[in-house]
Amino acid sequence: MADHESWSDDQATTTVTVDGHDLEVAYHEDGPDAADGGDEPPVVFVHGIPTWSFLWRDVVPAVAEERRTIAPDMVGYGNSAVSDDFDRSIRAQEAMLEGLLEDLGIDRIVLVAHDIGGGVALRFAAHNPDVVDQLVLSNAVCYDSWPVEFVSNLGLPSTADLEREELEGRLDSAFVDGAYGDADPEFVEGMKAPWLTDEGHLSLVRNAVATNTNHTTEIDYDAIDAETLLLWGEDDVMQPYDYAERLADDLADAELAPLSDAYHWVPEDRPDAYADRLLDFLE
Repeated sequence: MADHESWSDDQATTTVTVDGHDLEVAYHEDGPDAADGGDEPPVVFVHGIPTWSFLWRDVVPAVAEERRTIAPDMVGYGNSAVSDDFDRSIRAQEAMLEGLLEDLGIDRIVLVAHDIGGGVALRFAAHNPDVVDQLVLSNAVCYDSWPVEFVSNLGLPSTADLEREELEGRLDSAFVDGAYGDADPEFVEGMKAPWLTDEGHLSLVRNAVATNTNHTTEIDYDAIDAETLLLWGEDDVMQPYDYAERLADDLADAELAPLSDAYHWVPEDRPDAYADRLLDFLE
């Protein structure tokens, strides 16, 4: 189990262009095929808000025993660019993902995504059906399921003026309340870390402002033909299981896979069960 500092130390960086802005993207790469690519498409993990790639700390190692894994920090998040001069919407994150894959020379992937990363993944899968072989969505934003009140409040102008202690308290509440049972302090500490600087604090506000329901209501869900697994924490109140059921009805090839005893942070709540089910799906 990596702490957030060692996870950051293991990240590589590249530069992608989004809306004319050259932005640094940090990403964590692992797996036996990381050097030569191998025959199987890599597994790409996309996080949500207010997390970063460290969300996948307990899932990536199990998958990396068999497959190449790539877990980027979205722009405006984690150790990627956080300057106050670019779009952070899921439309922009889709462009980030396209640029990252192009830079790494990858033309086929398995895409695993959580929260607003799920919105990014849905858009990408609809627009690039020849690239996404398999799709795994976990407590993902879709249709009109978002933004939730907590994220909307992060985007209020007053949030930029919060004292650091109060911001940290809000984040503590989000990560504790969104977890099943007792949240691991190391997880909470790692999730908060990118936001507890002046630049990170402002970037978090800008990320929240950029949430736009139109970017998932406009998706042509019929265009998504990837084999899809809806690996969903069934006790979540932020992205309820009802939305997983709706996706299962609307996507061409989707399987419901509810995980009990899991709230919103499902990769953290049930990492072993999550990794096992994901690996079964990849076979």
